[in-house]
Order: sequence, then structure tokens, then C-alpha cells
Amino acid sequence: MARHLITSAIPYINGIKHLGNLVGSQLPADLYARYLRGRGHEVMFLCATDEHGTPAELAAAKAGKPVADYCAEMWQVQKQLSDGFGLSFDHFGRSSSPQNTALTQHFAGKLHEAGLIEEVTEKQVYSNADGRFLPDRYIEGTCPNCGYDKARGDQCENCTKQLDPTDLIDPRSAISGSTDLEVRETKHLYLRQSQMRDRLGDWIDSKTDWPILTTSIAKKWLNDGDGLRDRGITRDLDWGIPVKRGSEDWPGMEGKVFYVWFDAPIEYIACAGEWAEATGRTEADWQRWWRTDKGADDVRYTQFMGKDNVPFHTLSFPATILGSGEPWKLVDYIKSFNYLNYDGGQFSTSQGRGVFMDQALDILPADYWRWWLLSHAPETSDAEFTWENFQASVNKDLADVLGNFVSRVTKFCRSKFGEEVPAGGTMGDRETALVEELTTKLRAYEGHMDAIEVRKAAAALRSIWVAGNEYLQDAAPWATFKEDPETAAMQIRLALNLIRVYAVLSAPFIPDASARMLSSMNTMETGWPSDLQSALAALPDGHAFTVPDVLFAKITDDQREDWATRFAGTRS
Repeated sequence: MARHLITSAIPYINGIKHLGNLVGSQLPADLYARYLRGRGHEVMFLCATDEHGTPAELAAAKAGKPVADYCAEMWQVQKQLSDGFGLSFDHFGRSSSPQNTALTQHFAGKLHEAGLIEEVTEKQVYSNADGRFLPDRYIEGTCPNCGYDKARGDQCENCTKQLDPTDLIDPRSAISGSTDLEVRETKHLYLRQSQMRDRLGDWIDSKTDWPILTTSIAKKWLNDGDGLRDRGITRDLDWGIPVKRGSEDWPGMEGKVFYVWFDAPIEYIACAGEWAEATGRTEADWQRWWRTDKGADDVRYTQFMGKDNVPFHTLSFPATILGSGEPWKLVDYIKSFNYLNYDGGQFSTSQGRGVFMDQALDILPADYWRWWLLSHAPETSDAEFTWENFQASVNKDLADVLGNFVSRVTKFCRSKFGEEVPAGGTMGDRETALVEELTTKLRAYEGHMDAIEVRKAAAALRSIWVAGNEYLQDAAPWATFKEDPETAAMQIRLALNLIRVYAVLSAPFIPDASARMLSSMNTMETGWPSDLQSALAALPDGHAFTVPDVLFAKITDDQREDWATRFAGTRS
């Protein structure tokens, strides 16, 4: 048994996330966590809401609520939706927690002691119409690199190039749209990332197993142009973690807060502290996951995120950890994803385009979405959601292959043998060949899951389902029963046991359907079927079962057309 620490990129608090956000971090992280638990490993799976910065302030103002109240309410909404999608976090925390406040201030103090914090008098954009300094991401304009007309002042989400607000062509306030902007002087703290460039480069070079998408983005930021630049870590805002050196005030930084991109990744660590407090555990219990001097030296740490988050997790957050000089756990593997597009365009939270998590659960159970999103995960390139593809995948994979197998086996057994596993008959060459085929397919499935190859794992799982259907079609127990009831009993006994095996193997992808299959088979035996020969005899003769309701209902053409029309516009 190994120990695995898993984090998924923490979602902004300002609104409900769309399906592109879900498949870009949280859902594949949950897949991996569920798989590892199923294999008997010890897992700590953490996520939280990202609650600081201007996005939270603006969303709260739009809702007419104090920002702290708004964040508390939206945390509850996001928690309920993550539960609805079956995301199995050990803890879902908040970046506004006391733990994250203390830890962020602690890191800042350590970085200052190491000479990696510099106080800089800089010129910053001030919006006269808004009466405030504008954070980089709330200045919009045209990207000088690719021409995208909605680039932000910190980064162009189209080409991922790091920007300064003054780089933008025709800049405007993202709050009011005003172009009445001027540059004023203000003081801020900068993390001297440039001093860490060689150390970060060596660390990234050592990660030879990382996805090409991850390393290419990291090295681009590390080496392009002037190379890795120092990064401002404070902002002129009301809402955020107050700037301190550990527990001490920071002269000259009164009224300022830490930049959200400094404190948000630190919440991964703080979230473990929140978990310990919430579950009555000790400081040592969470530190064994995060400090190599407290037991985390045998932990494998995997992060999941969309490609736009890669620079901060491969450079800024590691610079914070390494620069502190303390023995914190560094990430071992970063699984990054491209974008999921929506029906010929982009999913967009700001523009309300696409299907959002709450809307998805309103029209279909979570497993329908989980299966499609994971089996079409945007790993090697951007992927696209279309209603036609969604309908076809659900109907063919879930209803025709898996659901049909469960229904045919249980209903036939009930009609011929009653609702219990039938006795009689012995396995023959056909069954021996099936076990060998399934064993080969299972090893492939495990290999893809271990390597976090999500689409390949989904395809391997589907092929395991297909093998059962092909056996059933070839063995034809309904025909065999007429001439040789004992052999038919053996075939159905094997198939009933295969339902339990399918439930266990499918649980990472479709946990609700898996639980229903196990319940129907009247078993709590969820042991991983490493030895299929014995796994296919786990339910003994006479073991009672029930015929389940339809596992997956097919999506009709009328439903598909209705949903395509309903979600063609923008979310109000």
C-alpha cells in the first residue's frame, strides 16, 4: 500500500462552474483518487474554494452582499454541487480559512528571511471611474502577442502569454468598461522568482515522466524572452489575507493583502489543516502528508489542473515552497488538461456559455456526465462537447453495453432460476478463454489508470464491458437452458459474478451506478478483482440478488434537441 496526496485546482468562488472546469481538474482527480482507494492505497484528496481577490469582491457587489457572506454562501453551493457529482474529497476547504491566513503569512516571512521578497515602488493602473487601483486581471485589452481582444492584464487566456497591463492594446477596466485609466505609484512586494530560475529549471528537468503539455508550458514561462520574471504578491484590495511577516506587521504594507495567486496554492497545504480540525485529528496527522520531516517523504503528490494554471503550479508555488527553506512536500506529477469547448465555441463562465454543473444535474444523473466527460477528456488536445456525441456515447456505452448486460443477466436468471445465484455446471473452454481475455484487458485498464491516461482507461473499461456482452451472446444461456439447464446455470452464475466485477472496476468512473450494481448483487464485497478466476466465484451458489431498475435510460432525439435549444444561448 502506498500513500497518495491528490489536489485539484481550486475553483474561484464567483459562481457555478461549467463542465469544462469540472473535467479540467476536479473530475479526473476524483477518478484517480477513487481508483487508488479501490486498489487499497491510502489517499488524501483535497480541494477548496479560491475566495480572495477582485472576482469575489465584484461578484459579492453584484449580488448585493458583504463579500464574506457571499463567499460562505457560494462555498456551500459549490460543496453541494461537488457532492452531487460524487467528488470524493477528503476535505473541501476554503482559502479564507484561518489556517490559510496563518500559513500564507508564515511563508511570506520565511521568503523575506531568505532574501526572496523585494519591496518595489511601481506604477499601477488606476481607474478614475471605479475609484480604485485595478488588479492586473481586471484590466482587459487586446493581446500584443496573438491579437485576442479579451486578454487580461496578467495573462492572455488564448495564448497563455504572461503579460503586464501596460502591454495591452486599448486597455479598459473590466469592472466598468471605462478607458479613463491613469498610472499611479504604489508600493508592493515581489517574489524574486528570477533568483530561483536555475533551481526551478533543474527541478522541472528532473520530471521526465510529466505530460508534454505540462513541461512545455513550464519551460516556455521559464525561458521565453527575458525568462522567469519576479512576481508581485501583494495587491491594493480590501478582501484578502493581510500582509504580514509571519505574525508580525509588515511596515509600509498596511491595508494591503496578498495576491490571490500567492495564497491560493498555499491553501492546498492549509486545507489539510482544516481537515484535521474538522475531523478531530492532530497537527501531526496533517503534517505527515505535507512535511518530509514529519512523514511525507513516502508520499506521492499528484496535482490536476487545466493548462492555464500550469505556470503557477510549476513555477510560482514551487518557488514559494523551495524558497522557504523548509521541508515541504513538492509535487511529483502534474496532470494538465487542454480545454473542453462547447458546440462550436468555448465554454465561458464570464459569458455564461455552455452547460453548468447545476444545470447538468437538473437534467440527468451525475454518472451520465461523468462517463462522457472522462471518456472524452481533453488530454492531448482540446475536445468538444456536442449534444449528438453525448447522446451517442451515453446510449451506446452506458445503456447498450453495460446497462443491457446487467438487465439481460438478472432478468433471465429471475425467470429461469429465481433471484439467487444458480448452482450446477462447470466452466469450460469458452469460460477459460473469457477469463484470460478479461485478465489481459484488466491489466491494460490498470496500466492506463496508473499512468493517469484517462481516455485510454475509459476505452479499456468499455472493452471489459464489451467482452461480457460478447460472451453472453456467444454462450446464449437462453438457448442453452432448453437443452442443458446446468450449463446455462454456470453461464449465468459467471455473468452475475461479472456484474459485481464490473461494479468494482467501474466505480471510479460511475460511482452511483456501481453502488446500485453492488446493491442489486446484495454484496459489500468491493475488493479489487486482481485474480479474475477467484473474483468470478465471489458470489456463491444460492446467494440472493435483486433485478435492478434500468441502470441508464437512453437519451431520446427529442430530449437531445430540447437540450441543444435550451443551452444554445447564455446563462442569465
